[in-house]
Amino acid sequence: MSIIIMILLLSFLVLIHELGHFLAAKAFGMKVDKFGFGLPLGPTLFEKKIGDTTFFIHALLLGGYVSFPDDEKDCVLPEDSPERFENKPVYQRAIVVSAGVTANVICAFFLVLFSALIWKHLPSGTYNITIEKIIASPEASVWNSGLQVGDRIVSLNGTKIDNSYTLLNMVQLSKTCDGLVDMNIVDKNFKKIKNLNPALGKDEIIPEDVAVRLPVDYEQEAAISFDKKTASGITKYKDNQVKLSNDIIALRDTLSETFNKRYYVSDGKHTLGDLSLAISDNKHPLNLVVERNGKYIALKTMYPTTKGAIGVQLSSKEVLRPTKSFVDAFSASAKYLYQNTYMMLAGLEQVFTGKVPLQDLHGIVAITKVGGDIIDNNGLFYGLLLTAIISMDLAIVNFLPIPALDGGQLLFLIFEKAMGRKVGKKVMEWLATVSFFLLIVLMLVVIVNDVWAIVTHKLG
Repeated sequence: MSIIIMILLLSFLVLIHELGHFLAAKAFGMKVDKFGFGLPLGPTLFEKKIGDTTFFIHALLLGGYVSFPDDEKDCVLPEDSPERFENKPVYQRAIVVSAGVTANVICAFFLVLFSALIWKHLPSGTYNITIEKIIASPEASVWNSGLQVGDRIVSLNGTKIDNSYTLLNMVQLSKTCDGLVDMNIVDKNFKKIKNLNPALGKDEIIPEDVAVRLPVDYEQEAAISFDKKTASGITKYKDNQVKLSNDIIALRDTLSETFNKRYYVSDGKHTLGDLSLAISDNKHPLNLVVERNGKYIALKTMYPTTKGAIGVQLSSKEVLRPTKSFVDAFSASAKYLYQNTYMMLAGLEQVFTGKVPLQDLHGIVAITKVGGDIIDNNGLFYGLLLTAIISMDLAIVNFLPIPALDGGQLLFLIFEKAMGRKVGKKVMEWLATVSFFLLIVLMLVVIVNDVWAIVTHKLG
């Protein structure tokens, strides 16, 4: 039942989008030939002409369209008719093109506001992250840190922890032997090795079978904090990081079996500088502060594994913000929508820069599945809030400057206004066809990702 509810909610968003185009067009006296709810790929469930417009409801609900006389080859309207879309001023056409996006933004806000007023709460975007279970191996450093089941994590390396994403990313970025070294630390370790081996004064190839003393108190890597805006790790030496070569990584693995080797017997291939690089790629400390029985406790330093794990199971519970008055509800709704839109734009930037691989992109099938699960597990209000976020996402995607989307059409209108002439029809049609084809290919890839994620239970 929840899946059906989610499909209806998504269909509602498409209807709102097309209704925005339709109402704006009618307000400027443009003739609309067709208004379709659903995609015209299967059977038509309803068809009726009201005034100048024929309304359709198609079986495949997740889609919609508004068709102007200009789109029809057998249009009976005269070329100079004021009812034609193309004969209206640029600003009116721009408003009509943008109206679908505007309608989705308005719809998103009112869905959030409705939830805030009726539910009397809104998610704050912050979470209480607590330790549910410790599952680390017996030799893991977490056992000596003082961490206990039920502890709420307050901060890690000075970074406030209010969601599991930040915590897990910081632990992953702090994994032991990550292949990156801070040259400041390398320099310090180089001096220590030289002091222990005065006979090897020059940084040259160490003769084969010569034993090199290694420092007991080698310099460890710096603690990593987290930049939430860029979703990246930060150390105090971030501008001096160097990536190790495969050869040095192999040497590091030889030396760092437990970081307890005190001597290295040369194979005749490496220098003291190589050894300094190898021992400098070691362990990033994790310094946790937890809340226990109302008190903040700084734990002993722990270290993640080479896979970026500390061996705990987490529990995450979102903190709800009360919205008792209309003013509370209005301001909380605006803040909620702003925060989630910012995160969507940041995610979109990661998609275009290649930080998010193609196989991790998901679409309507995954959204329906996840949305249904959210309604089942958390209730209808969470489903409405998800629908609001999807409405904003639909607005953002449609506003991209791609010819087959509203943003592309708006770009053509901006060009027309700036240059004083319209973009040629053949050019527009060619660009729209190519971009539409690419969007279809992308959509198919996303659907395959969605189905695979459901089959392999990656979406729960």
